[in-house]
Amino acid sequence: MTTKIKLDIISDVVCPWCIVGFKHLETAINELGLQDQVDIEWQPFELNPTMPPEGENLREHSARKYGTTPEGSIRARANITQQGAEHGFVFDYFEQMKMVNTLDVHVLLEYAKQVGKQTELKMRLFSAFFTEHKDISERSILAQELSSVGIDAKEALSLLDNSAVAEQVRAKEAHWQQLGISGVPTVIFNQSSALTGAHPVEAYKQVLTDLMAQR
Repeated sequence: MTTKIKLDIISDVVCPWCIVGFKHLETAINELGLQDQVDIEWQPFELNPTMPPEGENLREHSARKYGTTPEGSIRARANITQQGAEHGFVFDYFEQMKMVNTLDVHVLLEYAKQVGKQTELKMRLFSAFFTEHKDISERSILAQELSSVGIDAKEALSLLDNSAVAEQVRAKEAHWQQLGISGVPTVIFNQSSALTGAHPVEAYKQVLTDLMAQR
């Protein structure tokens, strides 16, 4: 049996470039006809691990953390919205949009991996946050999104009160950081090479083609 190409994608669901980068990667996979030749596993990364439960207004957050001006914020949102639209993803930024804590999300994504629903849940959460104006730090919202992809919400949400499970996620995050990963998205190919950032479709196609040739 042919071994699949392992793709570890390190990302956060509140990172717009993470969904854009994935859409580029997905397009590369589809154009090469490799849908059945890759094994995707999402790995945790918190852009803001110290974010308080109430979150922070996104514009204020960008200004505080990155020094983004109001004009720069408008340009950045327009750019990312256009890039998303080119690959069928809708960004719908709004004035009250908040940056939120995503530890619970990563705990649930680890559970979703165990039941074979990780990518489905990841895509659902990207859409919930960036398209549908939903606060994905709210457990009632998370319950809805879990159920929508066929995951037992009650069982999954019970993990959020288990400190040992949260520590396992933090240990995974620390593992990738210790390997030198400080930015997302980062795609690791067969645990041997990596691309950080939302690269063009052709860049992903080149790496995947080279890996296929090596097999």
